[in-house]
Amino acid sequence: MALQVQNANNVKIYTVSGSKGSRSIPDWLARRNKKTLKNDLEWRHRIELIQDFEFPEASLKIKTTRDGKYVMATGVYKPQMRVYEYSEMSMKFDRHTDAENVDFQILSDDWTKTVHLQADRSVEFQAQGGLHFRTRIPKFGRSLNYHYPSCDLLVTASSNEIYRINLEQGRFLNSLVTDVDPTGGNGVNCGEINPAHLLYGCGTDAGTVEFWDLRVRGRVGILAPSLPETVLSSSLSISSMKFRDDGLTMAVGTSTGHVLMYDLRSSVPLFVKDHQYGFPIKSLTFHEGTQGEDGRSKVVSADCKIIKIWDRENGNNFTSIEPTNDINDVCVVDDSGLIFVANEGIQMQSYYIPSLGPAPKWCSFLDNLTEELEENPVQNIYDDYKFVSRKELASLGLDHLVGSAVLKPYMHGFFIDLRLYEKAKAIANPFAYADYREREAKEKLAKEAGSRIRATMKLPKVNKQLATKMMLDEAKARRKAAAAGDESAATATGSALKDNRFADLFSNPDFQVDESTNEFKLLNPVQSEKKKLSYRIVDEDEIEEASDASQSDGSDVDSDEDLVRVSNFKSGGRDKKKKPEQITSIRSGIKDRKRIPKMEALKQQANKSSAPTLKSQAQRSFEERVARDKSTANTISRSTAGGMEMSFQIGGGRGKGGKGGKGGAKSSSSSSSRSRGDNSNSGGGGPQRRDRRSAGRNTIRNL
Repeated sequence: MALQVQNANNVKIYTVSGSKGSRSIPDWLARRNKKTLKNDLEWRHRIELIQDFEFPEASLKIKTTRDGKYVMATGVYKPQMRVYEYSEMSMKFDRHTDAENVDFQILSDDWTKTVHLQADRSVEFQAQGGLHFRTRIPKFGRSLNYHYPSCDLLVTASSNEIYRINLEQGRFLNSLVTDVDPTGGNGVNCGEINPAHLLYGCGTDAGTVEFWDLRVRGRVGILAPSLPETVLSSSLSISSMKFRDDGLTMAVGTSTGHVLMYDLRSSVPLFVKDHQYGFPIKSLTFHEGTQGEDGRSKVVSADCKIIKIWDRENGNNFTSIEPTNDINDVCVVDDSGLIFVANEGIQMQSYYIPSLGPAPKWCSFLDNLTEELEENPVQNIYDDYKFVSRKELASLGLDHLVGSAVLKPYMHGFFIDLRLYEKAKAIANPFAYADYREREAKEKLAKEAGSRIRATMKLPKVNKQLATKMMLDEAKARRKAAAAGDESAATATGSALKDNRFADLFSNPDFQVDESTNEFKLLNPVQSEKKKLSYRIVDEDEIEEASDASQSDGSDVDSDEDLVRVSNFKSGGRDKKKKPEQITSIRSGIKDRKRIPKMEALKQQANKSSAPTLKSQAQRSFEERVARDKSTANTISRSTAGGMEMSFQIGGGRGKGGKGGKGGAKSSSSSSSRSRGDNSNSGGGGPQRRDRRSAGRNTIRNL
């Protein structure tokens, strides 16, 4: 068993029935669940103070009999009245009517004689056997009161008259005429008879309370309640009123959500209680059965949103109840802490407040059960069903079941059996469980590694690049602020990485930034690839010259596609200015020519297309590579044997013509004496031998 409990203002309020009054279960689900309720432990352990304490749609009014054995309620739909017996804790009978009920009064001590004011201007008298008599009134009625000494039934309506029906004579008597202007639908909203001296009071749409002595059928006084200046009273009307048993205290409820407490000997209210919702007060009750340290009586007032219980003498809040549905009427069981609420939900709600009073005799077990069964259960009616949209249904391959008994249409989708949904999902995605296991294993490993010593700047699991950029930007902003002398900005600790609003951005993989999408590339056209290797292309002639130089030094460098690897890592994370670096070339000098190419740190070129790659150089023919050199004049001729000869000029040494000659070699058949003028070529053959060897190698490659 389980009881829902509220703790407003440190006062425990137990919901003993009607906890699910806001939920309307479809008929097909209710029929389906009847077969499985015997296996539902929560359903079997529920507490239902009175069985079938509900109406098909909503309940309107609720009252208890004077003998304390029955409770009567009216509701819809269809319009009906129901009587519940306390001793049996169940419904005694229900009886349907032709129109909705507006108000009713119990004439006898039990339920056998009642009178009902209906919404179709009719007044019905119900007896034990059924409908006894029906009559109609000229205007739509609003409330009923019964004056026992004279047997007069007083009916307030949307007019300035209060209709009198004498039940002893069985006829209408002269009406009581008020000062209300009947134009515009104004009338008398409520009425109440003082239980001590039988003074009749009625509240009007004009914002006045008129008092009548029914012994002489004359008005004895008019009270015009006034609200604080902050409240506009131009449209003030009286919506409810109640007399206390002492005969002197009166509570008046207004349409603005205020309750004014009066002593009948004064026209000034003792105090004003504000519900702070602005809705008309629907019910007022003086509760005398209060327990506690003060022992003072309480006032139970209710509008359509909240029930407030407060002290009668000073207006201090005792506690409050906020049901899930709009309130229509409130009934407090005499001398107890049990409250019945008629509302717009299916089930009528029952609340038990031990601090307000003991449990009634017919349910005295509540005092023993409340502490033992205090829980906060959360139940989902649709536990056995899964709601899926039409799109999700198609992705599972179950769209062919539309229209069958397997799918229950509801709003913009369908209800499907949970077991069928899980099977279809497992078939549609067979690796879901494996992915789940892998994800759980990673999370477990990450959790175990959480105790290790980490760096000061730790990165999240998701969007590391974005987090790094944000950290660097914040550090840069703090440095600038410190340099500018702004200490508050320099010591600021606020960061989006520590903000709970953006926690999912760095923890949920669904928020991972996909840098391969076109949208990201359009928004970020230039992306610096940090910590990435870059390469510099070396001309093939330089590779050959470096190979000759390395052979003369005893080194073996034969690869014609050597790459000079350059890294752009920044040491220590600091920006250091580097001196411009000189690229080694064979044409520079003897000392430079004998050096082997070494690794050099170069900055990555922003435009990679400006430097041709080694692969593209190798794909060109020797003729194309020579033709690209505009600094020399080339001549191509065909030999008698069908081959091709090419004569070209090579600039030697430093300057235009090298050290040894102004113009360098003029042809491939130049004399050896001229080759000695080029100091950049040493040893057998000079530049002609080197050129022939390079041309031969390239010819073989092209073939």
